[in-house]
Amino acid sequence: MNTDPAAVAAARQVLAHLGVTLTDLQSHPATPSVLPTVAEYLPRVVAAAGPGARRTYGTYWERMAAAWPERPLDSVTASEFEALKQAMIAGAVSRRNSRNGRHAGEHLIAAARAFYRRAIADGLIDAAASPAHRVAKPRRLPGTRRALTAHELEEINAIARTSGNDVILDALLLRLHTETAGRRSGALALRLVDLDATNGLVRLTEKGSTVRWQPITLDLAGHLREHAAARGAVLPTDPLLRARNGRPITSRRYDHLWQRLGERLPWVAVHGISTHWLRHTTLTWVERHFGYGIARAYAGHTDSPGSSTTTYIKADLHDVAKALSAMTGQPHPMAEHRGDFQSIASPLPAYLPRPLS
Repeated sequence: MNTDPAAVAAARQVLAHLGVTLTDLQSHPATPSVLPTVAEYLPRVVAAAGPGARRTYGTYWERMAAAWPERPLDSVTASEFEALKQAMIAGAVSRRNSRNGRHAGEHLIAAARAFYRRAIADGLIDAAASPAHRVAKPRRLPGTRRALTAHELEEINAIARTSGNDVILDALLLRLHTETAGRRSGALALRLVDLDATNGLVRLTEKGSTVRWQPITLDLAGHLREHAAARGAVLPTDPLLRARNGRPITSRRYDHLWQRLGERLPWVAVHGISTHWLRHTTLTWVERHFGYGIARAYAGHTDSPGSSTTTYIKADLHDVAKALSAMTGQPHPMAEHRGDFQSIASPLPAYLPRPLS
């Protein structure tokens, strides 16, 4: 390759200005940049992750750091990730909803990709250099959840109201999730300020930090307000759902509830039924009687990507309130012309015992 004399002259001029000779350059070769190790980089990844990512991926990130604590980011190979994935699948703990370790393998690769996406964003490695993205993620199998039958729902509520150390709380939880089709995270995040008992609304903060107002019956809204007052919620930011000792509930309350239900109703344990089945139940009912558009809004999926048709079938809060009113057989302030839906289906029975202290 012919060198441009003008470029050479310009380079010599710059070197002379800097006081550097060719000999200096040859005796001091460029020092390659040293990437952090997997263990060194982990705290930066955790600090930049949201609560959901830390909860879902934290265990897998720690396994990566334990497997390759001294390895620079660019030294781990795709084959090593594949081997770790297989080890996670083989060692997965068997639970009610386990799929022979498949979820563990899927979560490991998802966690590894999130880890390396942060390294790419920080400019530490190129996108093509990520070993995690060269490992195939296990294909997600079709879910086993389905809508509960009316008889199954009635059995679950009956046992919840006649067993356990806090039947009032358990009845409220089941009714709240049945009416709202909300996720556990939404219920656990509820604060006193998130309850509008006058208009029959709760503000749910759920997956992806999405926030929406969801209609509930005035009966349930009143019970929730009484429950919060009886158990010590005073400030607007105080958690709404509380145990008998006044402490805010955690996800363990749900775990104990479904474990108890499974002990008394063997089919609950056999099928691995959980709170999310209530979401399936309600949304299936709404879709069958009010159509896909309203079911989508009821689920809080109005902002998720989908067919272009969804642009034209968006439902609003009033539509959701109408569906709730028909499902429960109770009037709602935001449901106009409730009589239009009287003949659609039998409403849900009321599963809210008193007193609420």
